[in-house]
Amino acid sequence: MTIHDDAQQELATLFPDATTSLAETDPEFWAYHADFALGEVLAESALSRADRLTYQLAATIAVGAHAPFRSLLRAALEHGVTPVQVKEVAYQAVAYVGVARVVDFIAITNEVLTERGVALPLPGQSTTTPADRMDLGIAVQRQIVGTETVDAMYDDAPADALRFQRFLSANCFGDHYTRTGFDLQHRELITFALLVALGGADTQVKGHVAANRNVGTTRAQLLDVLTVLLPLVGYPRTLNGLAQVNAAAPAGDD
Repeated sequence: MTIHDDAQQELATLFPDATTSLAETDPEFWAYHADFALGEVLAESALSRADRLTYQLAATIAVGAHAPFRSLLRAALEHGVTPVQVKEVAYQAVAYVGVARVVDFIAITNEVLTERGVALPLPGQSTTTPADRMDLGIAVQRQIVGTETVDAMYDDAPADALRFQRFLSANCFGDHYTRTGFDLQHRELITFALLVALGGADTQVKGHVAANRNVGTTRAQLLDVLTVLLPLVGYPRTLNGLAQVNAAAPAGDD
């Protein structure tokens, strides 16, 4: 088996100086996998290379894949993803997969940026203060999720669990979604990629499909993200994500 020309060209574009032992030790697997992941899959997605790499970086964080993240990170920085955006992907991931997993990816990012001569820390991207993060967070939460939905979440929460709604508004939305580096649509697609790759979060995936639609994302864009995640996260998580897209943004919904 040989790697098709389109896949070979993409491989050379993304990783011009990289070699893989799989080409020697597992040549049949490497050939058909590269043909699929870098040829067949990409032919079915209209995402720009920078956007595709952004969502794939998010997915590798969610599945805990250090080596693929490092490789994709180097490629992303060469193809339109800025150091600020890479950091923002990692920071946003904390809200969805937890700091215990993400801290290693922040460290990898710092190593790669330092290798490239990027001075750290990067310019701050926060637009909130401790005094206004709650108010600004709930405002952007209502913009993304919908005012009625957010109000119902507060109204329906038992008094002893109301803290979690406040955490969502002030931390998840106030600390993360109000930051610069990405617009709301890109942030929602990053969240979609994180949740699909994480697995076991079907309710949250469905909610963020609806949230994506609220900020202008089309069904086609959601399907394109699923398409480029498939080789990284496998069929079960991809098909579970597809089921939630079909439920919250059915064909013809655009």
